Amino acid sequence: MNVDAFKFLSPRLWPDLFEILIVTFVIYRFLLFLVGTRALQIVIGLVILSLTYFVAVFAKFTMISTLLGVVFTYGAFAAVVVFQPELRNALARLGQSRFMRAFSRGDRQSVAEEIAEALDRLSRAGTGAIIAVEGDIGLEEFITTGVPMEAKVSADLLTTIFTPYSPLHDGAILIRGDQIIGAGCVLPLTQFKVADKSLGTRHRAALGLSEETDATVLVVSE
Repeated sequence: MNVDAFKFLSPRLWPDLFEILIVTFVIYRFLLFLVGTRALQIVIGLVILSLTYFVAVFAKFTMISTLLGVVFTYGAFAAVVVFQPELRNALARLGQSRFMRAFSRGDRQSVAEEIAEALDRLSRAGTGAIIAVEGDIGLEEFITTGVPMEAKVSADLLTTIFTPYSPLHDGAILIRGDQIIGAGCVLPLTQFKVADKSLGTRHRAALGLSEETDATVLVVSE
């Protein structure tokens, strides 16, 4: 066997290969994360600007390259602002572990039955409602827009909160595990244009929260 054929396998080669694999995986996961979000279009725009910049530098277009250089200098700050919802969601996902979630979801089947019973009652009565069940991404920031609560989920309580003229009936109920953690909460409206004109504010809020978190959002139309 020719030993010289393996000389290229230097000790430094393996760390380099491992580093390339890590970077490739990170880029792949980042692109998967962007699919289906408005950030993907922005990234495509940045890639086009980058290519334009390198072409301008190569062709010695001084004015264009200088202008784009200034754009990229402050681009990092702009990216933080533009990608703020996506960055928040990504960090929230990293902060959640299966071990911690196991102690916060309670008896899912029992909670689902109570919610289903409440939704059935509200639907029969023609009473509007919106309920958000927390997923991996926390809903703490939305609790402060309403009234914080610590109450066990029950069909009776859910129905009572959404009773017309109740102080909390016009907002959303937030649920974590088997606990109601907030009522009368304000949710973000969707940033996209809704084609169906029959969809009201509750539906737009449900879409908006779904865009920013992985919560399960349930809506009852009036």
